[in-house]
Amino acid sequence: MRLSPRELDVLGFAALGLRNAEIAAELGLTESTVKSYMGAAMQKLGAGSRHAAVAEARRHGLLP
Repeated sequence: MRLSPRELDVLGFAALGLRNAEIAAELGLTESTVKSYMGAAMQKLGAGSRHAAVAEARRHGLLP
């Protein structure tokens, strides 16, 4: 599985506890774009929640 740089950015901010609106502000994106990136990352990681996606990304060495 390969995540895009933006998907990793979104997951990284989610790992810090930021909400979608906060992530959007940090990255200069719309909230719906953040939701799309998060959904794509969750699907690629086989995760059913944001928390599970962050945990899976860490397990695969994609996030610290």
